[in-house]
Amino acid sequence: MKLYSYFRSSAAYRVRIALNLKGLAYETVPVHLMKDGGQQLSDSYRSLNPTALVPTLVDGDLAVGQSMAILEYLEETHPSPALLPGDAKGRARVRAIAQTIACDIHPLNNLRVLKYLKHQMGVDEEAKNAWYRHWIAQGLAAVEAMLAASSETGRYCHGDQVTFADLCLVPQLFNARRFGCDESAFPNIVRIDAACAELAAFQQAAPSNQPDSE
Repeated sequence: MKLYSYFRSSAAYRVRIALNLKGLAYETVPVHLMKDGGQQLSDSYRSLNPTALVPTLVDGDLAVGQSMAILEYLEETHPSPALLPGDAKGRARVRAIAQTIACDIHPLNNLRVLKYLKHQMGVDEEAKNAWYRHWIAQGLAAVEAMLAASSETGRYCHGDQVTFADLCLVPQLFNARRFGCDESAFPNIVRIDAACAELAAFQQAAPSNQPDSE
């Protein structure tokens, strides 16, 4: 397998964790989102992934983008260890948490959005960062409420089994910290992040441990 990745991309980070947890060997192909005008915008990369986003997973003759689709593909093709609960209610809960992060929080703070705010809309650095922190705070507050309200929350987002929810949560919190977001209102999120940080699969997937880390 090949994973086209950028070390700070939270979407690529999710996939790296999954590959590590499942013990799958893969080659990292760095795609620098800032160099050369954005390497993801090159014709060669667009031919692989027309969205010009990372990550892209290549497995044989399959090239698939969108991190959540990649996670589902890995779960179906390499079901052990499972990253989704065995029951329908549990899977629905995990997907709801994961997609709150992947679909509600992340798109508003994606690099291309931040660049548009700065370069096309003329938003200054302070206002851009305020935008980032606003949507992070709103989104993580929702996730915290989901975790706090459920007896299914355990060591991790769902019981004592790492799931898609944790794979989405940890990278999002990493980026929130990069922008100085206040995490004091999210005790469950911080606790779960600390538990995940003890696992080798998460450590190996961390941005600082990637071949393209800067």
